[in-house]
Amino acid sequence: MEYARKLVRKERSLLVIAEEVEKKIAELGGKPAFPVNLSVNEVAAHFTPDVDRDYELKEGDLVKVDVGIHVDGYICDRAFTVCVGKSTHPMIKACENALKKALKKVKPGVKVCEISEVVEEEVRKNGYVPIINLCGHGLERYKTHAEPTIPNVKNNITYELKEGEAIAIEVFVTDGSGWVKESRPSLIFRFLEEKFTRSPEARKILSLAKEEFNGLPFAKRWLRKHIQSNLKLELALKELVEVGALKEYPILKEESSGLVAQAEETVIV
Repeated sequence: MEYARKLVRKERSLLVIAEEVEKKIAELGGKPAFPVNLSVNEVAAHFTPDVDRDYELKEGDLVKVDVGIHVDGYICDRAFTVCVGKSTHPMIKACENALKKALKKVKPGVKVCEISEVVEEEVRKNGYVPIINLCGHGLERYKTHAEPTIPNVKNNITYELKEGEAIAIEVFVTDGSGWVKESRPSLIFRFLEEKFTRSPEARKILSLAKEEFNGLPFAKRWLRKHIQSNLKLELALKELVEVGALKEYPILKEESSGLVAQAEETVIV
């Protein structure tokens, strides 16, 4: 995480950052549990750069760095936010404070609703809005999102945390309306099930999704060394999504174009 933080600076390409972080994960003996997410300003989640979807950072950009690592399928999911060229930003502080307070609540027997209440109260106390439709979550082997779901707003979820569970508390804060919406394109995908496909490119992608990526989310850019033609790659991914072989993860943006900050930590209860 500290290595990633040092890379996020003015005039740095998101593609370079993502590839450097993923290279470092491999050097340290892990594998990506999902592509490095680098979501800027009003983009909240599910953005990973691509050759034709890159971005050069500018001063004042609010960059969410969301990193998932797995070792033999056991996942750690963490995130932080950087304001490019600035030491900090009040929204980042509000987000990190809410995460710290939520983590203090984590112990066996605590209800999800108790954690969510702490998050919302801390965020609103600092003059910001929690994002309603983005949540923390449980983690299981080769499964990035499992029970329980942990919203950032007050709720009636009475699920009690159990000793030994791995959970990710994931706080999203905005100065906008507090709701994210799906936006094109999709740059991240995940294996769902085997389906008949016509093109050899689609069959190749499905094999990689299941075996090399272990059924975990993967980036479109990871496929480029296997399929050089961008048109064939686009058509194969489209076919696989349409037949239900792959799940796509559209980019998520704050609906009123509000800025978004994120802070996340994985813990074992």
